[in-house]
Amino acid sequence: MKTRILLFLCTVLFSMPFACAQNQSPEVSELEGYWKLDMTPENPSDANFAQMIITSAKDNKLQGSFYRDGVSMREGRINTQTGVIHAALVSQDNSGKYNTSFYFKDGKLYGTTHSLSRDFLAVWTATKVAK
Repeated sequence: MKTRILLFLCTVLFSMPFACAQNQSPEVSELEGYWKLDMTPENPSDANFAQMIITSAKDNKLQGSFYRDGVSMREGRINTQTGVIHAALVSQDNSGKYNTSFYFKDGKLYGTTHSLSRDFLAVWTATKVAK
């Protein structure tokens, strides 16, 4: 009987840190702020930058503006089910619609933007410049 109780207690104690780690979700408010997007991360000498301003990141929704002219984000969504912050949004300018998605890792954004009408897929990274 003592062996069973000891085994049960050991199982519970050793599984607690694992259970706690699974319940922790990333803090999506870290997305809020001004972001500088490097539109050509493969070329460190290029100065092709854009901006993204995330004004609200809560309730699995994302709001703000994107790119140089402050195009409003539409349909911004956040997903943290894998323990990583992923987000997606739609934007539009005079040339057409763009689908953008990114993930947050180590204080940086890693994303792609797909232009439906201009036939390109841009890969970018972003660093936060202000809250």
